[in-house]
Amino acid sequence: MSTNTASRRTELGAFLRSRRERRTPEEVGLPPGLRRRTPGLRREEVALLAGVGVTWYTWLEQGRPINASIQVLDAVARTLGLDPAERAHLYRLAQVPWEVASPPGATLPAEIQEILDTLVPHPAAVYNARYDVLAWNGAYSRLFPSLADMPIEERNAIWATFTSRETCNPFIDRAYEEPRMVAELQTAFARHVGEPEWESFVSRLTDASPEFARLWARREVASGSRHIKRLLHVTVGRLDLTATRLQLNVPETRMMVYTPADDTTRARMAELMAMPATPWCCDECHTKAMRRRRATLHGTPNAPGTDSGPIPEPARMS
Repeated sequence: MSTNTASRRTELGAFLRSRRERRTPEEVGLPPGLRRRTPGLRREEVALLAGVGVTWYTWLEQGRPINASIQVLDAVARTLGLDPAERAHLYRLAQVPWEVASPPGATLPAEIQEILDTLVPHPAAVYNARYDVLAWNGAYSRLFPSLADMPIEERNAIWATFTSRETCNPFIDRAYEEPRMVAELQTAFARHVGEPEWESFVSRLTDASPEFARLWARREVASGSRHIKRLLHVTVGRLDLTATRLQLNVPETRMMVYTPADDTTRARMAELMAMPATPWCCDECHTKAMRRRRATLHGTPNAPGTDSGPIPEPARMS
């Protein structure tokens, strides 16, 4: 074992002990007990609540060279009541891939929208790990005109890519873009295995798209990288855009900025921004989206793929 690894394990044990001693029995639903030589929970109590062996957890605190999966560390973190920063620290000390999930309903800081707006005329948007589109600027709406009219529960890039009509899918290089998106989703999914919202999303998209189901079954994984997106826009034609990923200080979110990769695209983006409005890909998609938006405004929103009518066709986006 290297000196660096040994130091990390020692620090990991000390960190776990400190958080265990901070956690009271009452906080986890246990009786306080009469005789506790040290404050907080006992090791066997942490092990029981986290669903791991007492010996294994003891060795983890002692800094012994044992393997710990993300799922097991998650269980320990929940038992110890770790906040997002503490959970990230735990993962770093344990030397496992980590990225702390945003809590449900988490909102972006107000300044994120201001940053997006200052990037115009370059399209930019913020996504979470599941490809939900959380915020965007005016140039992004021009690039994907159906976006602004989508109910929030349908505003998802990967859902749109795999369920839109063949003639409405904007990707020219679908054989490259679609496997890449699925591989990134597969990577993120590993951090959320067993979570109902994620499991349901993957299940519904698998049912809605045979192509997604085929790619998902390959179990390919990938991390995001800078690349050229080649799109066919309904109004101005082909656009070659460099996609640059910027990490935010909100867990599991990223800002994607799309800049022209050549002079032709730069000119076409200027033409697009000068238009008073950008039409949808087709009347059928627009009509369906308006119907779903009216349903949402009247208090009957649906998640993608759960519409009582035909399967929804969300906005084109990337």
